[in-house]
Parts: sequence; structure tokens; C-alpha cells
Amino acid sequence: AGQLYALTDTRPPGTGLANLGGLPELASDTVWSDQALTASAVGVGTIAVLVLWPRWKRAARLLPAPLAAVALATGTVAVLGLPVARVEVTGLLSAVQPPGGADFGQLAGVGAVGTVLAFALIASAESLFSAAAVDRLHDGPRTDYDKELMAQGAGNAVCGLLGALPMTAVIVRSSANVRAGARTKASRVLHGVWLLLFAAAFPAALGVVPLAALAGVLVHAGCKLIPVRDMVPLWREHRGEAVVLVGTAVAIVVTNMFEGVLIGLLMAVAKSAWETSHAHLEVSGLEDDGPGAGPVRVRALGNATFLRLPRLLDQLETLPRDRDVILDLSGLRHLDRACAAALGNWAERRRPAGPDPMAATTPAPPYRA
Repeated sequence: AGQLYALTDTRPPGTGLANLGGLPELASDTVWSDQALTASAVGVGTIAVLVLWPRWKRAARLLPAPLAAVALATGTVAVLGLPVARVEVTGLLSAVQPPGGADFGQLAGVGAVGTVLAFALIASAESLFSAAAVDRLHDGPRTDYDKELMAQGAGNAVCGLLGALPMTAVIVRSSANVRAGARTKASRVLHGVWLLLFAAAFPAALGVVPLAALAGVLVHAGCKLIPVRDMVPLWREHRGEAVVLVGTAVAIVVTNMFEGVLIGLLMAVAKSAWETSHAHLEVSGLEDDGPGAGPVRVRALGNATFLRLPRLLDQLETLPRDRDVILDLSGLRHLDRACAAALGNWAERRRPAGPDPMAATTPAPPYRA
């Protein structure tokens, strides 16, 4: 949504909700602005080339679609002299501003330490998520996550010493790299080399590229990353994962990338805690009713934690009071103290109705084998 504004040479409002809410006004303003219409035509033309270029097999093997689209858009704008915004590069030397002594002194503050830790957590998670997503886009070597984090840490240390903004891996650029034909790890190194080379040595070459063309590339790449086709099977097979996916996306739009990813991580942790606490009871012997019927056998399976305790107790309370019950806890992988105490109390209440209902248990303090 933010790139749609750049597609018309318009400055976006900033936040995700504001960008989405301003789209109707953007459309109406574009209709009545010749410059906005011209820029949007360049951007839409770039997207059209991105879609059609791969169908020309011979040309696609020689020149990647994004490079061809930007080159054609740049040439068209230059030949026709269209009044559209272009990339502005002022040079790298003027942007280098090493921190001074006062800046290092701020690191002793609690707020600075909190910011560093929060950025390290979120940026590392974002980079690892991007690396995992890129691994699914190709069949080449898999990512070494330890090296990825070490490289990011070293790069951000250098960025800090030069007074530059910190960096993370970004899925849009990475996916564009893969779809351009990248096969080895050298491609991502060369990605940075080309950026450095053009920004430092040939800033004027970047100055002829229209912003609308770059926005068109990002809009196209972003749309291809939206998992529309995968949502239905994901909802059918893993609803918890689908909820985390949608919840994270909505949180990023409503807040920002930093807070949205943090909310998504908390949702994933809550989902994992809920799934690992899954426990259920297998009951047998209820069908044998009448005189001389044997005891009801109940086998607990899974992870018995306080999250599942109310449901387990409800199921146990539905067992007939006039039958002996043998509760087998040997199938539990985990039994926390709350569940152990509650099951012990349940066993004590059931004791007058027959023999010891705890026939086989996992090692737990309140019970005997």
C-alpha cells in the first residue's frame, strides 16, 4: 500500500492504516493530476513488463525481468522527457557520520539498553524468518543461521560506527534476487557490491531511474509474496498457524514492522504453549455394563498441565460412580504439580467407591506405582 503512493509520485501518510485508508483519496487525486497519471503509467507499464517478460523465454534467459522492466521504463522516460520523480543519490561520504563521545555515553542509559535488546530480538527474528522463506524459494544450499546472525551482528556494528541505520534481511529484495536467477551465496554478496558501486561511484546513473518504476517492481514482488492460494489448505490443516499468520500481518499493518513481529512472536509462543499442553483421556470398559462388569480403564495421554486441567477433571467427573476406575498415567509425557495434586484429590474422592484407582502412574510425588 505504501508503494502505491510512490507509484504516483506521492508521499505516503506513513502508517499502515493511514496508507490503506488514503487509497480512495489517492485514486481521486491521481485522476485530476497529470504528473500523477504519468508516474502511474510508468509504474503500471513496469508491472506489465514484469508479468509478460518471463513468457519470452529466450529474452528471459539473457536478462532478468526486473532489470528489463526498469531499463525500459528509464529509457521511455528519458526519450519522452516525462515529468516524473527520479532517484536522488547524494553520495556516501556525506552520509558517513561516526558517533562522538556523547553518543557512546548514552549507551549507559536504561532506555538505550532496552532499545538495543529489543532491536536485536526483532531484527534477528526478521532476518531468520526471511532466510527460512528464501530457502523455500530455491533448491540450492540452505542457510546457516549461526553465520547469518554473526554476519548481521558484524554488519550492524560497522553501520553503527559509520553512523548509518541498522540493517536486517528483507524478504522482498531476497525473493527478487532468487527470481532473477541467483544460484549461489555469492549472489547476495554481489547484491551489496552493486549497491555500493552505484551509490559511491555512479550516483548519476541512479539519478535517471524513475521512482515509479522501482515502486512497480516492489508492488509486483510484494503481491507475489501474498500466500493467497496457501491460505485455504493452511486453514484446513493448521488453523493455529493460519491465525498466527493473519494476526501478525494485521498487527504489522495496524502498528509497524517492529511491534507487529513482536506480537506475532508472542502469538506463536502462546500457540506452542497451548499445543504442548494438549492432553486427552482414552476410556475403555464403559460398554461392559451390568453385574460382574470389570473396572473402567482410563488412560491419560499427552502433556497434562494446568491449561488442560479443567477439561480433564470434567471428563473424569462424568465417569459412573458405581464402577471401579483404573487411571493409567503412564502415557503422559509431562505432568505438572497442579495436575498431579488435582488428580490426587480426585483419586481420594473416588477411593470409597472401590480400590485404589491409581493403578499405573508416571513418576510423580503424590502417587505410588
